[in-house]
Amino acid sequence: MMVAAGNDEIRILTPSGMLGYGFPVEHLRLGLAQKPHAITIDSGSTDSGPQKLGLGEMTCSREAYLKDLEVLLEAQKEGRVPLLISSAGGDGSNLHVDVFRDMIADIAHKRGWRFKLARIYADIDKDHIRRELKAGRIEPLGPVPLLDPREIEAATVVVAQMGAEPFQKALDESEGVDVIVSGRAYDPSPTAAMAIRAGFDPALAWHMGKIMECGALCAEPVGRCVIGYLRHDHFEIEPLNPAERCTTASVAAHTLYEKSHPFLLAGPGGTLDLSNCKYEQMTDRRVRVSGSRFNSGARYTVKLEGAKTAGWRSIFIAGARDPIFIGQIDSILERVIAQARAYFRDVPEETYRIVPHIYGKNGVMGDLEPVKVPAHELCIIVEVAAATQALATAICGKLRTGLMHAPYPGRIATAGNLASPFTPLEIPLGQACEFNVYHLMTVDSPTALFPIRYEEIA
Repeated sequence: MMVAAGNDEIRILTPSGMLGYGFPVEHLRLGLAQKPHAITIDSGSTDSGPQKLGLGEMTCSREAYLKDLEVLLEAQKEGRVPLLISSAGGDGSNLHVDVFRDMIADIAHKRGWRFKLARIYADIDKDHIRRELKAGRIEPLGPVPLLDPREIEAATVVVAQMGAEPFQKALDESEGVDVIVSGRAYDPSPTAAMAIRAGFDPALAWHMGKIMECGALCAEPVGRCVIGYLRHDHFEIEPLNPAERCTTASVAAHTLYEKSHPFLLAGPGGTLDLSNCKYEQMTDRRVRVSGSRFNSGARYTVKLEGAKTAGWRSIFIAGARDPIFIGQIDSILERVIAQARAYFRDVPEETYRIVPHIYGKNGVMGDLEPVKVPAHELCIIVEVAAATQALATAICGKLRTGLMHAPYPGRIATAGNLASPFTPLEIPLGQACEFNVYHLMTVDSPTALFPIRYEEIA
């Protein structure tokens, strides 16, 4: 059921803010009863760290993805509408686009289904990035340094966030595409693509996509499944769980989610301006939004994301309850770290890092923590990153034993400052990664860097 440009309304169903996190099937079915024109769901984020890009890992397990995909593919068959999945695997790399393709093929084989599938890739050739950097067409995104050519080479893979255009192209080029699996995409892109392609206002399309890409996170209480109704001068949002409701406050608040400016939201192709938005309570559970504006940029930019491996990590986790110890934790840690560095004096200090996290004191906010009095108990996590796993674990062990037995003024016990909840006492975490490409690149075409492959899955 493809919406046409003459339609007065387009309905988009989003089952969850993240593929692989699960969703209530009964709420999805309530959404299907509204006869949506498309099902869109995102599966990408940098929130969970750089290891996906750096090591080729996925956000969720294969089993979690298979469970969600089978339900969504069945919904696609029943509703006969496109299913658009963005940022495959979390990082949106070519590797994970192909992994998703194979999972869809496995489900189709098991269920005897046929699908017309489009794969949109987002890996960017490193030679192309180097040329564009030399031409002055790459700039930092936020407080990051200028892109160093050595970091391009060090990155395991570099992806770019596509906008709406590659999704539109996939729908236009191949008649009757059932499923689109894309590489890294700007989160609202699939929803915006469906609406813009059908002739609706890009500003409203992007704003609705911005809210819906998180599922029913805009509801009270927050949930999974949500449906959007886009018309020519407004859109309406409603959660599909009858126990949840959208309010003007919850929808307006979510409009501010993950933004550095209260009214302006930059993305591929331009900036969404929400300074004149109006939020109206239409029913007890549904909110209408109008007044969004979209300003096309003088140039089209895409965000580049890359990560590299950066040594190996080990941690120890411990609890502390002695108020005398807790009151001196900063000075005790300082002495213990100095002793560990002296013990490993043959290892250059610049080749390893020691990072303590003191939960119950300032483990979340660090130096910005306004509460200066520690809690009655602490969770102490000390992280060590070094050139090898063995060295990281050795330094971690020295820190743990040093903290366990460190003397301090007023100590009553003769040993045992800490309680360790886990064994092994030093926990190896494997390779560490860090983001090293987080930049904007100017492009001449919004689709040229994102090749599409079509196939029949049987």
